[in-house]
Amino acid sequence: MLGLDKKDFRLLVIVVALTMLAPFLLNPFPESSGLAQFNAGYPDLMQRFVIFGIFAIGFNILFGLTGYLSFGHAAFLGVGSYAAIWMMKLVTLNVIPAIIMGVIFAGIFALAVGYISLRRSGIYFSILTLAFAQMSYALAYSVLTPITGGETGLQIKATDRPILSNLEPGEIGRANLFGMDMRTSFELGLGDWLFTFNSGYYIAAVFMILAFYLSIRIFRSPFGTMLRAVKSNQTRMYYTGLNARPYTLAAFVISGMYAGLAGGLLVAMDTQAGPERMFWTASGEVVLMTILGGVGTLIGPVLGAGAIKYMENILSKINKDILHQWFAILPDGIENFLVTIVYPFVGKGWHLTLGIIFMAVVIFLPGGLVEGGQRIARLFGRKKAKGDAEEATQSTPAE
Repeated sequence: MLGLDKKDFRLLVIVVALTMLAPFLLNPFPESSGLAQFNAGYPDLMQRFVIFGIFAIGFNILFGLTGYLSFGHAAFLGVGSYAAIWMMKLVTLNVIPAIIMGVIFAGIFALAVGYISLRRSGIYFSILTLAFAQMSYALAYSVLTPITGGETGLQIKATDRPILSNLEPGEIGRANLFGMDMRTSFELGLGDWLFTFNSGYYIAAVFMILAFYLSIRIFRSPFGTMLRAVKSNQTRMYYTGLNARPYTLAAFVISGMYAGLAGGLLVAMDTQAGPERMFWTASGEVVLMTILGGVGTLIGPVLGAGAIKYMENILSKINKDILHQWFAILPDGIENFLVTIVYPFVGKGWHLTLGIIFMAVVIFLPGGLVEGGQRIARLFGRKKAKGDAEEATQSTPAE
């Protein structure tokens, strides 16, 4: 169905279900509970889950299939953001044209960068992409200030009058989808639970599902097979008369367009763009997402993006006061000791927790979170098979 085999279609259905039911799944604790601070079902964070999931899916098409590690993918995220914000400032506040322009400009920029960078491989390719990204950041931060807004970035202002809009004088335009505001939300209260359904999140979620479906088709296509051959033994491909460069360049451009889509969606949700999205740390973040979830897997990058964004937004909010509330039932000496031990791993120190988790995954789960899930599934599968075998070997006494 939809050109997918049974296994891939089942995976797509699971992703669709998890995405559509996210407001419920990400709010497991009631509002009055002390654990409610671990709920992640609010619009801004849910949007980031799916948008950076798109970013990681696209990066995985390049890194997971070809083995080419780019340290400059944030440049395409930034270019997509700037193209989208200018489309909204000059032409229309409808998010669809803005997102399309983000994808197109990111693809063109990726074509130029890839054409030069792919003349080298290995660490030299990675350094070239990092250099391009840092040059892009420097240009956006200072040299191209009239276009990029410099350090403060760009956003929709009261003086902006898009051609295809009917704004009143002094009115600040808002991103919309054919009139539907991206910030429109509906709240559903069930007992002590509160679930928020945001229009911007579901629009971004639809794009993520489409991007995930396209990545499945790429992975299972002859084109995807050629990319795996590049990763396996590029030299052997050349000996057989196959030129690998057009395939790697196509993968690089597709990956850059995914980043542009993510950048355009960020603008559609927040209507601002800044040079910080092109900094090297943003490129490193998508590398971490992909490795943490599982390089070369379909759903791994999405899981990695969700895990990192969850820690960034939830663990970073835990301070000493919250820790004292957690351990308040203990004697004062033990309470203060535990707060002292735990505090470096939360709040501003959440990066330390991320680093420990990342090292553990690399050492014990090279296949990322996906491999961890597969091991758990196999463990329960073996227990079930062992139980069935024992039951089958038991003899029934004759009557």
